[in-house]
Amino acid sequence: GNQPISNENGDIWLVFNGEIYNFSDLRKDLESKGHIFKTKSDTEVIVHLYEEEGEDFPKFLRGMFAIALFDEKKSKLILCRDRFAKKPLFYSIGDKFIAFSSELNSLISYSEIKREINLKAVDSYLTLQYIPSPMTIYRDINKLDAASILVYEKEEVRIKKYWHLPLDFENHELSLLEIKNEIYRLAEESVKLRMVSDVPLGAFLSGGIDSSIVVALMSKNSSKAVKTFSIGFKEEKFSELKYARSVANMYKTEHNEFVVESDMFSAMEDLIVHYGEPYADSSALPSFFVSKETRKYVKVALNGDGGDELFGGYLRYLGVKAASYFQIMPLWMKKFFLYSLSPFKEKDAPFNNLWRARKFLSAAMNSSMEETYLSSVSFFKISEKNIILSNEFQKSLGEDLDYADRYIKNLFKDAEKKDLINKFSYVDLNSYLPYCLMTKMDIASMANSLECRSPFLDHKLAEFVFPLSGKLKLKGFTTKWIMKETFKELLPEDIYKRGKM
Repeated sequence: GNQPISNENGDIWLVFNGEIYNFSDLRKDLESKGHIFKTKSDTEVIVHLYEEEGEDFPKFLRGMFAIALFDEKKSKLILCRDRFAKKPLFYSIGDKFIAFSSELNSLISYSEIKREINLKAVDSYLTLQYIPSPMTIYRDINKLDAASILVYEKEEVRIKKYWHLPLDFENHELSLLEIKNEIYRLAEESVKLRMVSDVPLGAFLSGGIDSSIVVALMSKNSSKAVKTFSIGFKEEKFSELKYARSVANMYKTEHNEFVVESDMFSAMEDLIVHYGEPYADSSALPSFFVSKETRKYVKVALNGDGGDELFGGYLRYLGVKAASYFQIMPLWMKKFFLYSLSPFKEKDAPFNNLWRARKFLSAAMNSSMEETYLSSVSFFKISEKNIILSNEFQKSLGEDLDYADRYIKNLFKDAEKKDLINKFSYVDLNSYLPYCLMTKMDIASMANSLECRSPFLDHKLAEFVFPLSGKLKLKGFTTKWIMKETFKELLPEDIYKRGKM
């Protein structure tokens, strides 16, 4: 709908970026309570929901969103961000102003905001390869955390969480069949909600388990062939096109493939502008190009984001289980095992599996679980990072030096009662996923005017899957076991049996 939009009285105003998938049900409920609508948009639903529920309104939204709402009667501004930070929201508060935007670059164009570099953010970036919320590269600009609401009233600021992953609940009482049926029901419901669109719609199909399941469920719930889009590389070891093709053939999708040529880096300057701050995930480039090509055919694309974090799909989940056995070995045996890897050459680091294994096992030799995790998401250890920092830089940071280390350790502390796999899952869902992966996908897609939707990041699905035992997610050394068991009838055998690339 046209924005800004107001309520009937014109005393509540709202601007909004995103999609509310349950807006139709919310609208029916609000209309039954006497609210009068002047448009058919999901944007207007939020205004009336605020009238009904006050600051609790985000709890009722099912979707991806960044919201700014002004209550004129109360002189109150509310900023709100979705549960997994799919949509960006930046803000800056000065003595005489509060400014906010969905883009970092627009805020730094405001003369009242200083462009001083946040050295704590630089230090954290060198460890994590992204800048974690609430920091940005600029000292005077913050990100609003995922699942958070900021209230600015009477020149005072309140920030609170409106949603958390369920840490104190476990689904132990359900049978395996009940678990599989509920995962299937919630995933299918999530896909169907995200297929509602008045513009052309398709799906990214990487050839992995997650996107394959999304395409399978779309195909089951569509009267037309689903449009699918895959990106590949000339280097066969990096390309997954044959797996994507297998799913496309099974469901007779309208399949499109793109092979990235040597001009991939031609987009680098544009991406640097779009990101607005340091970012080092190498998949930013292929994500940009698949979005660019997909936009030529559709305006909305579903993807498999969130499946790895929610169901335990990363190699580091396998690694931490292996490391738990490695850590109980005598020290001489650990050293011998690492020494036995030394004759083998490493190529293509950090993509080489031998490089990853040596780095991970080296960290696991004398490290805590938190340090072992950090070794899996960083290029070098905290101690190695500090070698490249000047004494002046380290001194200027003072107690803020190595913030990323404390940031990750605090997340592990929050999940201290969970099993090993769910500890890692919790940390990923509260750090790597929202502030690295979601940043990448929003920028890659929106830079090409493409809207991406992620069925596995539906909060109802997350609330059910996260509390499941880690033994169902990583069974033996099979990643995403419960996901594969739930959907194996929908997948080609080569997809069902393959691991993470």
